[in-house]
Amino acid sequence: MLSGLFSPFMLHSWEATSLVAVAAGAVGFFVVLRGSTFAAHAIPQGAFTGAAGAALVGTSTLLGAGVFSLVAVGALARWGRRGRHDVVTALVLVGMLATGSLFLSLGSQYAQQTFSLLFGEPLAVSSGYLLPTVGLAAACTGLVLASYRRLLLSSAAPELALARGVSPATANFLFLLAVGAATTLALPVVGALLVFSLMIGPPAAARSLTARPGMALWLSVLLALVTAWSALVGAYWSNWPVGFFVGAAAVFWYVLGRAAKAWGHRPRNAPAVGSSR
Repeated sequence: MLSGLFSPFMLHSWEATSLVAVAAGAVGFFVVLRGSTFAAHAIPQGAFTGAAGAALVGTSTLLGAGVFSLVAVGALARWGRRGRHDVVTALVLVGMLATGSLFLSLGSQYAQQTFSLLFGEPLAVSSGYLLPTVGLAAACTGLVLASYRRLLLSSAAPELALARGVSPATANFLFLLAVGAATTLALPVVGALLVFSLMIGPPAAARSLTARPGMALWLSVLLALVTAWSALVGAYWSNWPVGFFVGAAAVFWYVLGRAAKAWGHRPRNAPAVGSSR
């Protein structure tokens, strides 16, 4: 049973899942730091719509997911500056989800296609998917590393970033672009409904465990890798959706991080209740 996990059939799944985890962990650090979890939930709906549309016309679902992710990113970046950001995000989410449901209803393989797009299918990763995944993962992590200082400053100290000439609109667009790339990567593995859980749980736990931004970023990637690997093993052994294991692990990491932070702030020599001095 254990040898089957590392059979040639599974190698592509391990490689794709690892790439997804690295990109999601790196991008998720800024998702949590900027408090943009709603956007991280909306953009996957754009990827879902694109993948559903691509499946309908018989082209690459990865290409469709990428194109519609860019559409969602452009809508959030442009309209978010002119109106309430939460309202714009909600409208992008429901608009994309409604269009995606229409695409699915027009297709022929409704049940299997819906399950795969909504909850992922990492055990069915093909060699044709792997090559563009490598390129997209490299572009995503490269964007995060190249924009690290700009994103960090605009996220933690927006006024200081503006004083140093960092454009909030540019920083926000780079951030959304990174989220869109990570979402496109993760959609076939985790699915549209739970893709953002990989970008929330591990980074939130990392921020609770350390106050150093650089350390938190690397710890976020490490926890995302552990999450993705354990989810892949759980899905292989149980035949349950990998999204279930990813979502459960995200909650676990968050609770663990909060508990560790609370323990670290616990008074060491606090007097017992009712004691007198």
